[in-house]
Amino acid sequence: MERKSKPKIAVWKFASCDGCQLSLLDCEDELLTVADAVEIAYFPEATSASVKGPYDVSLVEGSITTQHDAERIHRVRRASKVLITIGACATAGGIQALRNFKDTKALTALVYANPKYIETLSKSTPIADHVFVDFELRGCPISKTQLLEVIGAYLDGRKPITPRYSVCVECKRRGTPCVMVAQGTPCLGPVTQAGCNALCPAYQRGCFGCFGPAEAPNTRSLAEQWKALGQSPQDLVRAFRTFNAYADAFRKESDVHES
Repeated sequence: MERKSKPKIAVWKFASCDGCQLSLLDCEDELLTVADAVEIAYFPEATSASVKGPYDVSLVEGSITTQHDAERIHRVRRASKVLITIGACATAGGIQALRNFKDTKALTALVYANPKYIETLSKSTPIADHVFVDFELRGCPISKTQLLEVIGAYLDGRKPITPRYSVCVECKRRGTPCVMVAQGTPCLGPVTQAGCNALCPAYQRGCFGCFGPAEAPNTRSLAEQWKALGQSPQDLVRAFRTFNAYADAFRKESDVHES
């Protein structure tokens, strides 16, 4: 009887800090339970071994910031049956997308002694702006619990179950009082997708929006609430322009207050 080959998983890095790949490595105990069922075919962060594609599942971390990467992502897509983007860089351009609001050439001249040697695109963009993406897993960094759910779902041929509701739901589930109501602390929780188990509010800090916009976020209403708490337009611009600055809902709301 012919032996069925193991599904191949590949992990790819583009412009990023590697934090989401480290989240995968942090799943070492959980991965051991499925090690016999899958083959880690390509993962430079973890091993020098490299197996040629095609790959059943590709996990892509990082944004597209150079012409070389804009071309490389198409090769990754062609070699992958399923392509999953992981983290804020891959799903929303990342913290490096802050340059999208400025003149990239001017910034390059300020940072580098010899900017003529720097080849970069004018914007940092998410993977979905370049190729078809089967699933986007948000977070800065991603939740390892959600990562395992998504990988398992695609290997099992089912749809992943991940939240689209806001961080406020997580606060209520763990019994954390609302920091905006109880303390007057500005918080992005009402417009941010769940995934961190409301970590910051649990320590009496406002949410920073690490998991990007929740489903149908009412950013305008939240902005008005922030103003009522004494926050300036500049405060709102800075709040919406962090890890997910170029996510559509956050970008549009920040533009309103900048103008």
